[in-house]
Amino acid sequence: MPTVSAHVALTLAQHIDAVFGVMGNGNAYFLDAIEKQTDASFTAVRHEQGAVVAADAHFRASGRIAAATSTYGAGFTNTLTGLAESVQAHIPLVLVVGDEPTSGPRPWDVDQIALASGVGARTYTVGRADAAATTVIAIEHALTYRVPVVLAIPYDVAALEAGEVPAAPAPRVPAPLAPKGEFAEGMLDRVAEALRSAKRPFLLAGRGAWLAGAGEALGALADATGALTASSALGRGVFPDQRFDVGVTGGFGAEGAMEFIREADVAVVFGASLNQFTMRFGALFAPDTQVFQIDVAPAATHAHVGGFVRADARLAAEELVSRLQGVGGSGWRESVDVAAARVYDSGDETAPDGRLDPRSAALRIAELLPQDRVVVSDGGHFIGWANMYWPVASPDRMMMIGTAFQAIGQGWPSVVGATRARPEATVVLTSGDGGGLMAIADLESAVRAAGGRGMAVIWNDAAYGAEVNLYGLKGLAREPMLIPQVDFSAFAAAVGAEGVAVRTLADLDRLASWTAEDPSSRPFLVLDLRISGDVIAPYQEEIIRVNS
Repeated sequence: MPTVSAHVALTLAQHIDAVFGVMGNGNAYFLDAIEKQTDASFTAVRHEQGAVVAADAHFRASGRIAAATSTYGAGFTNTLTGLAESVQAHIPLVLVVGDEPTSGPRPWDVDQIALASGVGARTYTVGRADAAATTVIAIEHALTYRVPVVLAIPYDVAALEAGEVPAAPAPRVPAPLAPKGEFAEGMLDRVAEALRSAKRPFLLAGRGAWLAGAGEALGALADATGALTASSALGRGVFPDQRFDVGVTGGFGAEGAMEFIREADVAVVFGASLNQFTMRFGALFAPDTQVFQIDVAPAATHAHVGGFVRADARLAAEELVSRLQGVGGSGWRESVDVAAARVYDSGDETAPDGRLDPRSAALRIAELLPQDRVVVSDGGHFIGWANMYWPVASPDRMMMIGTAFQAIGQGWPSVVGATRARPEATVVLTSGDGGGLMAIADLESAVRAAGGRGMAVIWNDAAYGAEVNLYGLKGLAREPMLIPQVDFSAFAAAVGAEGVAVRTLADLDRLASWTAEDPSSRPFLVLDLRISGDVIAPYQEEIIRVNS
């Protein structure tokens, strides 16, 4: 007879094809049911934070919700940083956990509902009679509000027989938010009129536009108006015609491209939150630029927005295209050299301290990376290099897991989730030595999951680079900011990967030969880049200026 845990597993597996986690007392029966009674795949990670991170990366790479699982107590508390990141980044996933018995907490139990609530995640607790229905409600909540949820199985309920699994309805997901009402229609008319008369129109799109499937409509709108386009860091590649796209806005943007944006007289933003980094701390647009925002948020998300429409990005873009039929383009985008404006500083082979210049290394790696790449990024000072120098084809091929919560140490398990979501692609991790060490337990998980379809670039400056740049330059004690030189290539060899200590650009030739090899037979590759910490990424210089 199926148990309560089996009810959860069998119902969950109707909607989720991947589960990531660490087995323990609290989820043993759930994992037994996943393995023996469902077609869902379980991938073990070595730290519970990695379970949530892998499920998060799976969604970002595929758009398909995934599940994480841990035991109760210490297993659950280990998930909290990953859970907070997913809440902040609006990532739907289900975290299945063991919990205290219904009779009350044991000496080692903690208030898991309060802890989850503290980072913004809601908990649903299953019982003997309602496990299947509660599981569907949890999935529905995650998809509706685009947040992670916790699905708790009390310890004394997990193995109870619960009868046959009842038929559960499919989760209901709200339809895309259409612009409704007199105000929305009037504001769309106003946006259309501004674009119609604009001499230098500009369109900016973020991850929300990608999730809405707005790429085609935004491309049509750009063509109709002759607008230059750009994206937030999480929306790169959303516009189909890259000839007139100036790249990523904010600190990751090329300076020439950002100057074009300052020239815009009308800017329309789709599905981008306009956070301080995208907005260059308020300096992205000129004071006389008319800025409109279209988003599903309840209200405009930046003070510089002069007109707001609450709507799905795709539906709003299609409405604007219909309003602008027959309008001749402004001609602005054909009059400027976009390619030249997107060029970044190529740097030197080595910095004055004799270590690799990360700019020249990033450029060389970009030339050698497989074209089918999906890039996953940990957090830290180094994030500028991949974001500036490695182009990707679409937003689901560049993920920055950790940046929403300003966390590091989520890189290695990101490889696991992205690999399970996109097994045909080459997953490339970009991480620093600080974050790489923090999550080192899941180096083994990444190598095991990805094999020859995975590789990592470790920007190894023997320091917590962001802290050195922000606080070392202010004269604070540097010793706590430094990391003794670590050999990541040796770590790689210890878990069956190939590691290369990269001290010169010539050492990157191994990446060229690795890319040419058959993924089914080549090893997971770890490039340990011994870079200079003296070269500061432009986005970090921007932060330094603001904080000074």
